[in-house]
Amino acid sequence: MSKLVVRKMELGPIGTNAYLLWEDGGSEAVLIDAPPDCAAEIEPVLEEHGLTLSAIWLTHGHWDHMAGASELAGEGVEVLGHSDDKMLFEQPAVMSAFAMPGMEFSPIGITRWIEEGEPLNLWGREVSVFHCPGHCPGNVVFWVPGEELCFVGDVIFSGSIGRTDLPGGDFAALERSIREKIYDLPGQTALLPGHGPDTSVEIERGSNPFVRP
Repeated sequence: MSKLVVRKMELGPIGTNAYLLWEDGGSEAVLIDAPPDCAAEIEPVLEEHGLTLSAIWLTHGHWDHMAGASELAGEGVEVLGHSDDKMLFEQPAVMSAFAMPGMEFSPIGITRWIEEGEPLNLWGREVSVFHCPGHCPGNVVFWVPGEELCFVGDVIFSGSIGRTDLPGGDFAALERSIREKIYDLPGQTALLPGHGPDTSVEIERGSNPFVRP
């Protein structure tokens, strides 16, 4: 099995982390989250490495994580999301009050609704989906145990957690998600969040001031 390449890119007007994944020497790529206008940054990387985008995995339906998906989601690109965020994907204008002034959003056509426990695959690597509501109803995380990586969206950050004051937010639900799903992962698992620097399960279990184990 060839090396998994993870290109972290801070994109969009509020610095959202997108992750472009491909296998060294491979021909396909998967994008985790698609901030607004991300195509201008993603497409040159695809071209440079001779890659074709095969899928976009969306951690949740907030505009800063998914607004760029419609521009990239051409024929043959599978777009994954959780059905609890169906309204946010299909009617993104409901979040316009929380976006940058003057921004306009197109509906995101999810081609595959995913649920907790549904197995995904990254070129032979098992990927587990966990439903982690709280920041919003349909937040999911993607755990790649063979690589000791977990892409967590806005569930948890380095020393912080996702905000729960947006529509559909629920602090008690977010606490449960973090304690029962994130903190239960092996301590050495790297947490790759939707904003800010990477962290790990061990670090957050030991020092995150907002959710204690």
